[in-house]
Amino acid sequence: MKSVCILGVTGSIGQNSLDVIARHSDRFQVHSVSARRRWREAAQAATAHRAKFLCITDADAYAEARKNLSAPPFELVWGEDAQNALAADPSVDIVISAIVGAAALRSTLAAVKAGKRVALANKEALVMAGEMVNAAAIESGAEILPVDSEHSAIFQCLGGRRADYVHRLVLTASGGPFRKTPADRFASLTPADALNHPVWSMGAKITIDSATMFNKALEVIEAHFLFGMPYDRIEVLVHPQSIVHSMVEFTDGSVIAQMGLPDMRLPIQLALTWPERIPGNGSRLDLAKTGSLSFESVDESRFPSLRIGREAARLGGTAPAVLNAANETAVARFLKGEVGFQKIFTIVSDVLSRIPHGRADSLDAIFEADRRAREEALII
Repeated sequence: MKSVCILGVTGSIGQNSLDVIARHSDRFQVHSVSARRRWREAAQAATAHRAKFLCITDADAYAEARKNLSAPPFELVWGEDAQNALAADPSVDIVISAIVGAAALRSTLAAVKAGKRVALANKEALVMAGEMVNAAAIESGAEILPVDSEHSAIFQCLGGRRADYVHRLVLTASGGPFRKTPADRFASLTPADALNHPVWSMGAKITIDSATMFNKALEVIEAHFLFGMPYDRIEVLVHPQSIVHSMVEFTDGSVIAQMGLPDMRLPIQLALTWPERIPGNGSRLDLAKTGSLSFESVDESRFPSLRIGREAARLGGTAPAVLNAANETAVARFLKGEVGFQKIFTIVSDVLSRIPHGRADSLDAIFEADRRAREEALII
């Protein structure tokens, strides 16, 4: 029986993780869960899955939870330090890192330093501190198994093969809701338009990232650190059907692709059970019913996010942390109606050019770059 800590239990990955664990309760048990503000949903999950601990990281939400939860069947704890402690708890075998954004870095790093298997659904930890996280994993013996469908696909296609056998990695993208939208309409797009994803059901921030394709900029950087692949050998193709989750082309010209229906329970379960593959309970892929599968290049004239992301990758150091912080802030402003959709690209590009990048050799340096980028992104 494996003991699991779910960081970010109220989001879509957290909820899907609970479903996978419930379906395989003979193999997994929930040790602890965390949430930021949505304490009611988190408390319901902790109770239903018999978690020993619930951590709320927002002070006001924690105070409200303490006031309203009478004799809960779990221990209620508060704050980022408590969340980090749960991630590193000796009785935990697997940590699912499902917190969105930069907020996941410290707890993910705590799990890695403690030598856990980390089912990584958060891109930003590696984007901001990939070298640091990888070094900690080597030292502790931690396993980092990707949960993003694209990186899980690459992991499966590689199958443990040596990097010098690989010619390139190909990440696929749905293209988001604006794949066919002319650039001259971008200025009038609303948050409601951007949140209407044609394939995936995700949280607001990740859905906007799909609409701008900044999710692919972050995923290229994540793939670099996960698989040790140079940036010039990581490509992106738009695949609207989201059936082929990614591909690997080997040096002999052979291409291996991983396919499946768009269901996040598949990569979650794989990260929990690897190297085993156990029966799943989702729908099965029927290619005859699926019909045609199509691919196209990314139109970088409409979606400059990949170009901006590759520039951050080229600069290295704290530049990817600046990229991420600027994007998080720009997305938040767009969702609040403060800026238009197209302004997201401008904000991120301008912040990246204005904030000097340094070495990402400490959390202090990384979070200082993050802080400065957020401040700059608020005034552009």
